[in-house]
Amino acid sequence: MTRPVQPRKPGRPRLGVFKFASCDGCQLTLLDCEDELLAIAEDIEVAHFLEASSDIGRGPYDLSLVEGSITTAEDAERIRRIRADSRHLVTIGACATAGGVQALRNYADVAEYLQVVYARPDYIATLATSTPISAHVPVDFELRGCPIDRSQLLEVITAFLAGRKPGVPNHSVCFSCKRRGTVCVTVAHGTPCLGPVTHAGCGAICPAYGRGCYGCFGPAATTNLPALVPLMHRDGMSDEEIGRCLHTFNVTAFTALEDAVGEEDPP
Repeated sequence: MTRPVQPRKPGRPRLGVFKFASCDGCQLTLLDCEDELLAIAEDIEVAHFLEASSDIGRGPYDLSLVEGSITTAEDAERIRRIRADSRHLVTIGACATAGGVQALRNYADVAEYLQVVYARPDYIATLATSTPISAHVPVDFELRGCPIDRSQLLEVITAFLAGRKPGVPNHSVCFSCKRRGTVCVTVAHGTPCLGPVTHAGCGAICPAYGRGCYGCFGPAATTNLPALVPLMHRDGMSDEEIGRCLHTFNVTAFTALEDAVGEEDPP
């Protein structure tokens, strides 16, 4: 799919930050950069970032960061406009890269949800599914996490503004555990953990405190789910419990992984 390249405006590169269906946590990660953000702000123009300023600068943008999933027809139209106004578009967080926890709706009856949650469901206009940004427009880079890691976010911003590929690791959480010297919670304590199949980025926080990985950063580039499932069974988890463990922040991504494994299994 081809698209016109937006012309650069003279002066500092222009940054746009946009929100769709999400909790704002990934945008707050950008604000939490504090001193680092101030240093970057000297070299860029923050043209659109409603979480930080009510000033609205129109495109084109040299780099657009997009948080949140597409859940309404209006969102689907708006992301196409943002894409057309952006030289580079980067999705940030599990909602934007995989549909988020709200993508659980994809496997249920949305009309039933509306009846339970809203007093007047007829006032609510929503799509039946929650989908990642990449399902609607081309994306230049996906930054995983729920929420994203601040160091990785700064690396992505500086990389795109410098015209190079972001140096974001693509290994699993298990690799991070080994680097920080954390004892494997599964081997040592029989604690179920998604670390072997989860993309690194959090610094292996949960295993460092004796808890299993929850899969916040989605599937790693190379995963061996068929090898992990027997380990989780050994630790006392049923198939239903394993499914619930996988179907959280990145439900669509892990479901796609499960489906691919299922297709490889003999009938």
